[in-house]
Amino acid sequence: MKVYSVNFLLKGKTPYKDLAPVFPDILKLLLDDIGQMPEEEEILQMLIDLNMSDLEQNRKPEGYNRKGKIRLVFPMDRSEFYLKTYSKSQDLNRLADTISNLMTDAGIKFTVTQNEDVEFD
Repeated sequence: MKVYSVNFLLKGKTPYKDLAPVFPDILKLLLDDIGQMPEEEEILQMLIDLNMSDLEQNRKPEGYNRKGKIRLVFPMDRSEFYLKTYSKSQDLNRLADTISNLMTDAGIKFTVTQNEDVEFD
């Protein structure tokens, strides 16, 4: 079964800053999976630093919403993030499982929902 979005909903009052320890690994995993890992270490570090400064201040980070197979989106109105693909041939299950394991190992409280053919604004 192909999943077109996987939402990671932070439980209760889990703050964004709890994601800080695992965010670099999540972003690297995503970029590697979609073949968009920057060749220059400085560019990768810039992408990480942009998000980490927000996370460390408990603010919604930018995520990775550039053109690609999968996007990492932090919506404005909810404490969550989601992986989203426009391609029905792109399976998010393996990537979602790895991210879930990273978050569980870090002690982050969350739930995961998977959606097919979700309409995004």
